[in-house]
Amino acid sequence: MSSIRRRTLTLIIGLLLAGLAVLSTFNVHDSNHEIAEVYDAQLAQNARLLQGVMRMPLANKEHAELYRAFNSALGEAVPPGEGHPYERKIAFQVWDPAGDVLVHTASAPSFSTAPTQPGFSDVVDLNNRHWRAFLLQDPQNGMRIWVGERDDVRADLVGRIVRHTLWPNVVGSLLLAAMIWLAIGWGLKPLANMAETLRARHSGSLEPLQLAPLPSELEPMQAALNRMLAQIQEVLGRERRFIADAAHEMRTPLAVLRVHAQNLLEAGTEQERRESLEFLISGVDRTSRLVNQLLTMARLEPKSNPPPLQRIDLSETVRNSLVQLTPWLLSRHLELVFDVEDSPYHVFADPASIDIALNNLITNAANVSPKNGTITVRLSRADGFCHLSVEDLGPGINEADRERLFERFYSRGTAQGAGLGLTIVSTISTLLKGRIELVNRTAGGLRATLSIPAAE
Repeated sequence: MSSIRRRTLTLIIGLLLAGLAVLSTFNVHDSNHEIAEVYDAQLAQNARLLQGVMRMPLANKEHAELYRAFNSALGEAVPPGEGHPYERKIAFQVWDPAGDVLVHTASAPSFSTAPTQPGFSDVVDLNNRHWRAFLLQDPQNGMRIWVGERDDVRADLVGRIVRHTLWPNVVGSLLLAAMIWLAIGWGLKPLANMAETLRARHSGSLEPLQLAPLPSELEPMQAALNRMLAQIQEVLGRERRFIADAAHEMRTPLAVLRVHAQNLLEAGTEQERRESLEFLISGVDRTSRLVNQLLTMARLEPKSNPPPLQRIDLSETVRNSLVQLTPWLLSRHLELVFDVEDSPYHVFADPASIDIALNNLITNAANVSPKNGTITVRLSRADGFCHLSVEDLGPGINEADRERLFERFYSRGTAQGAGLGLTIVSTISTLLKGRIELVNRTAGGLRATLSIPAAE
């Protein structure tokens, strides 16, 4: 796309030239009309002046002398440098009642028949020259007075007026275009300064722009750029935290895996190799869970692109998740109980987020539950919230550790945990505008409750 200055100047100059063309057209039309009116008036006036002279009360002999004097004077050659070049383009003739020419100029045209129609007319002489003429009839003396002017006189005058008017307009338009170019450049100077400032910034600089003074039209652009820079900084921060967390947490599992692999190579008996292999498989499983948890945390990170929320039936979503978890719990010799009250459980949530939260709560409960224990999932509704609870028969939590349990990578000492489960659940509760609570049960064990606002 072309520059703003070029686009604006093209539009302005185009409109200016179009307006100039329209005005020039009107000027030519008006000039033709006004010049025609003035010259027509002069023709009529000259005819009436000549009529006054021809009506002078003279004897017949004196009239003849007057006609000869007229013809002699009008037929004389004009010396070079004197007179006007238009003189021979203006003519008049006078006819008597018999049709004989009494007076005429040397430049008067020749007609096959004398004109008889009074008033203004456009005629063509025998030499194919066009004339604008006025014929005045004198009923007192029976004379016809004809005054004419060649059309090229008027055309030449109109051409001169147009040239004298158009050229100043053209030159003025060019000067105006140059001034508009400079004015637009001056008006766009703040935008050019902003662009120059952006080009001069370091490629890794994400500090907000602070340009002053700044026109009001550019303030929204600066605000939008600052928001974008803040978002980029937030994204880069999340990526750095993810990389740092992954590097920190993967270092130990990888080192442990290497130790187990080394022990497998150095095992002297089948029993030692089997134990080393079991340790290796267990370490791979833990590392896999850690990677999955890290990826889940990255996807649910606040201010990232959260999953779209929709109206769902929470009881149906929980039931489907438990169906998937039941075989795994049975393989660990644990019993699963689902207790749901009779009530509607519609919430605005993402089914995948509910599934992730429930998986983490049940996994935490399974890690601390004794063999042949029971894990109870309850679903109830109260105070405008749908409460999803997971109860286990484990040792519970220390009150001093309650807040730290939601920190990243903090674990209660279980070998299977990565310390991200409750952090993920807390993140999901924030996205759903809910809350997560941990309460020690009176009968023993822990109750973790995820509360989500109910959809009316």
